[in-house]
Amino acid sequence: MKSIQKAGSILLILCLVVMLAACGDGNKDVQGADKGTEQGTTVTSIGEGDGKHGAIKVEVSFENNEIKDIKVLEQKENEVLAEPVYKELKDTMIASNSADADAISGSTMTSQGFIDAVKDAVAKAGLTLVAKKAEGNSQSEEPAEQTYDVVVIGAGGAGFSAALEAKQAGASVVLLEKMPSVGGNTLISGGEMNAANTWVQKNLGIEDSVDLFAKDTLKGGDDIGDPEMVRVLAENATAAAEWLKDEIKVNFLEDHLFQFGGHSVKRALIPEGHTGAELITKLKKHMDEAGVILKTNTKADKLITDESGKVVGVEATGAKGNTITFHANKGVIIAAGGFGSNVEMRKQYNPEYDEKYMTTDAPGTTGDGIVMAQTAGAAVTNMDSIQTYPVCNPKTGVISLVADSRFDGAILVNQSGKRFVEELERRDVISKGILAQEGGYAYQLWNQSIADIGKTIEVHQDEYDMLVKDGLLHKADTLEEAAKFFSIDPKALQATVDRVNQFAKAGKDDDFNHRAGLKDMSQGPYYIQKAVPSVHHTMGGLVINKTTEVLNEKGQPIPGLYAAGEVTGVIHGKNRLGGNAIADVITFGRIAGQQVAK
Repeated sequence: MKSIQKAGSILLILCLVVMLAACGDGNKDVQGADKGTEQGTTVTSIGEGDGKHGAIKVEVSFENNEIKDIKVLEQKENEVLAEPVYKELKDTMIASNSADADAISGSTMTSQGFIDAVKDAVAKAGLTLVAKKAEGNSQSEEPAEQTYDVVVIGAGGAGFSAALEAKQAGASVVLLEKMPSVGGNTLISGGEMNAANTWVQKNLGIEDSVDLFAKDTLKGGDDIGDPEMVRVLAENATAAAEWLKDEIKVNFLEDHLFQFGGHSVKRALIPEGHTGAELITKLKKHMDEAGVILKTNTKADKLITDESGKVVGVEATGAKGNTITFHANKGVIIAAGGFGSNVEMRKQYNPEYDEKYMTTDAPGTTGDGIVMAQTAGAAVTNMDSIQTYPVCNPKTGVISLVADSRFDGAILVNQSGKRFVEELERRDVISKGILAQEGGYAYQLWNQSIADIGKTIEVHQDEYDMLVKDGLLHKADTLEEAAKFFSIDPKALQATVDRVNQFAKAGKDDDFNHRAGLKDMSQGPYYIQKAVPSVHHTMGGLVINKTTEVLNEKGQPIPGLYAAGEVTGVIHGKNRLGGNAIADVITFGRIAGQQVAK
């Protein structure tokens, strides 16, 4: 009996020791609900939210019912666009002790996923947070007057290229970007870049020439582009591509090229990952290493000129709403992009492109640079030329990179299951063709053998999964199943594919003269995707010469003012050919940087 009592006493003591140890432990890991924390206790909780490219998982640490830290554990978002989200929203939430925050402009879906993940973690911790007023920044305000040799407006492909070249030439450089993140349209593009006589063309035995590249570009724009400027593009694009490869360390595929619509041969270099993220990430890395000053959330408002009319600086609004004057000893480069995201400006120059069109463009593409330069006397041209991209997401308007399978042999059909256009025609021709079909939409159809060529599904798996989830893309074992998913007549679709197979075997497309040759689609599985056109590129803009000087209405250079990229209007004419945008922004961005530093 005594031994039993003794054992019971020992057990009781052990229990008390364990309880005391537990009370003394100030750290708790919470996966589910917890009803609050004692004074001095740290709680960590994991939450999830849906970002643009999948789940965002975060770990939130709390102490005394206050957010102390937020760590991102898992995410698949665009690295460049997500960077300001994870930093700025984290700082805001910790400072305010609240998961309620405004989305970061340009990264709305990523922001919402991050916000939802933090809210989920708070809910799982079972805490009721009391919001507090963020403490004021004790740091001194940014100087209202700053001086550099060169001021570059716009941190996309053109702006980065210009800033790097000017810096390499010995100039001090500041790069202004109104958005929280960098990259512009270059970042969210496919990143493909046209150039003639490249190393990849030589690897693949493809014959090309500067003359043919220039001819295709002029013809693709209805011969409205400036022949001299197009020649400059064609002659310098290969050197620009080699600069990206050799100096910036951009990785391009060595064994595959795209032949975009309107081109006579395959000449579009494809970056690793098939997006502009490869270019922007590497360009930003080199810019940081070179010591170029980057200021995001800084909106250029107007150009400053002296008594002679020379551009000598930029007045801008800083991140805190303060006015900052950036003096430029050598000059200002405008690389602020086009106006595809500015519906009112689109309607001003071409009423056709009103609210009924969504856009593929970055939200910062609002034409600020064009308007700013016009105020300083700059001439504009070709402003009514606005391009739509034919194969975009009907729900969001975003360009579909999965649908790059069109350049490997995918076909376009309408609701009746019939082809209606050559799939490698110009973008404007295909877009008009789609809009003329029943419902103003089309379907892109391809099989596994075509999918295996460019591997667009593999490299854009997140987009593919999202399209499938939204019912906009379907994988089917048979053509009949593919047709029925979108209520297309199976017999009509089968007849169309049978005809395509005949043309593929004969090596000639009797219906639409497919310039690269159709591919056999007799074997499944099949992929079918719904698509609509979205506003993609504005060909009009500032008038520049071959040294990228901005010209006034009299055709004279405005001293101290240069421009490059989509903000200009003399290259692409009525229609830009695919792959020419990256060639344009890198080539002329480099020229602008070199010229302004002289």
